[in-house]
Amino acid sequence: MSIIIERVESATPALAAFLESHHADMEPTAPAESRHALPFDRLLAPGIRLFASFHDGHPVATGALATVDEGHEELKSMRTDPAVRGRGLGRAMLDFLLTDAASRGIRRVSLETGSMDFFVPARALYASAGFRECGPFGSYRPDPLSTFMTLALPSASVASARTG
Repeated sequence: MSIIIERVESATPALAAFLESHHADMEPTAPAESRHALPFDRLLAPGIRLFASFHDGHPVATGALATVDEGHEELKSMRTDPAVRGRGLGRAMLDFLLTDAASRGIRRVSLETGSMDFFVPARALYASAGFRECGPFGSYRPDPLSTFMTLALPSASVASARTG
């Protein structure tokens, strides 16, 4: 499956439905106060870079980077269509987002994901990319239903030397 990842700057019904499914998938995993996925309209707000990949005009993967503070961003809304999971789309999106962040001089990317079994594949993906567990960051507070992870990025000059 060949895909292209592109920045999303406006809403489409298909992408809105895709991200609503993301919320529906997570609803049974934790109470509302322990679910931190952003609604679609917030993913289009300033300070957030939303990306999606499409196959035959349908979204198959999403991911976003949200500003935490200077040089620190948070990974948000990582989702792969369940019908195409296991084909490397999540890894491709994660690699794309980390390259995007590093190329803009971001020094750290962190994330919050669930601590329940439903999120084991996500935590394994992040760990395989070098993310390590950490404490809450930004406005998060300790929550036994959350796992916090972080990754220090190479400087932009090192990142461009690797890809250039």
